[in-house]
Amino acid sequence: MKPEGPPITPAGMAALRARYDHLLGTERPAIVEIVSWAAGNGDRSENGDYLYGRKRMREIDRELAHLARRMKTCRMVDPARQEDRSRAWFGATVTIADEDDNQRTLTLVGDDEQDAGKGLIGWSAPLARALRGAAVGDLRRVHLPGGEKEWEVLAISYPDGASG
Repeated sequence: MKPEGPPITPAGMAALRARYDHLLGTERPAIVEIVSWAAGNGDRSENGDYLYGRKRMREIDRELAHLARRMKTCRMVDPARQEDRSRAWFGATVTIADEDDNQRTLTLVGDDEQDAGKGLIGWSAPLARALRGAAVGDLRRVHLPGGEKEWEVLAISYPDGASG
């Protein structure tokens, strides 16, 4: 594991691995079979199955290469092992409120895991950068495309697990 690599949670790494294994073990062999079958049907220049299959195989190969690079460069960080649980660090679930007391709960995760709809904010996103190191009661100002916004940290939690 490289200390300078982008962080990722164990669940995020497992999701990358599962996607890689699915593409390599299920999707790619199915496409290879279709392309082989279509290639045996004669004229390839007008064979939709063959042309689509080759295109899809290139897409799968590109995604496999991308996933392999990400799994190699990402640094797995287990939030359950965070010793300083009084501050918002990687893997923390943070409840914040804006000036109008609108509350949001979000979890700081690796950029490969981010999903705003599920409250998963990528580690390099502006809001995550602003919250890094914050403690309960801290005010953090975030520069967003729509302007500046201030958030108060209401709660910080981490997954249970082994410490240190």
